[in-house]
Amino acid sequence: MDTEAQHTERDRSSRPSEPEGTTSDSAGPEGRSRFALVSRVSDWVPGGRITLTLLVCLLFLLLLSTFVLRPFQIPSGSMEQGLRVGDRVLVNKLAYRFGAAPRRGDIVVFDGTGYFGHADYIKRVVGVGGDHVVCCDREGRIRVNGRPVDESGFLYPGDSPSAVPFDVVVPGGTLFVLGDHRSDSSDSRDHLGSPGGGMIPVGDVIGRADWIIWPFGHATRLHRPDAYARVPAAGRAGAHG
Repeated sequence: MDTEAQHTERDRSSRPSEPEGTTSDSAGPEGRSRFALVSRVSDWVPGGRITLTLLVCLLFLLLLSTFVLRPFQIPSGSMEQGLRVGDRVLVNKLAYRFGAAPRRGDIVVFDGTGYFGHADYIKRVVGVGGDHVVCCDREGRIRVNGRPVDESGFLYPGDSPSAVPFDVVVPGGTLFVLGDHRSDSSDSRDHLGSPGGGMIPVGDVIGRADWIIWPFGHATRLHRPDAYARVPAAGRAGAHG
């Protein structure tokens, strides 16, 4: 038994042992190469890792602004009193990119080139493709597909729905848009005789304004008002009178 024990001890001692705490080195070279690459790039960039981190952050913000979210500064009082001059809103550029379409009541930012002017504009959607929009009825309200719309919850105090009468059918793939401050807004009413008849192609919509983000004291989520909830779909106006 002593001889067998000695052989066992000898066999164990003949095997190379790994230091305690070591692990498999299979992923080591790849990990080291990544760190080496970062180290080489940071050595090449003036300012080292701090500059590299800032550049990565800027690239992320650029991609975010290009494809997802975009800040937009309110240039005029056409959307008061909800949106004031100088307010900054966050525009959701993905809102209408996956089968969804603008809805009545949405506040949208669009490229007005060729329709309103060479600039981006922000207005509220009042009519979508196929809608029959009329102003005004005997009570002075806008009617969409035969249904009166109570705009008192967002219309600028003292403004009427429109001082200019109109009666339009919105072509498919376009939008009829108005500012909330009707007496200080150049919108679809003012361009009925222009190319496109004052309608905005859905393809020129940049996105939906979802948040006021500046100033902080005025920051809030922008909700679609309930005023349009009872408006029937285009072509069904006769069923609602």
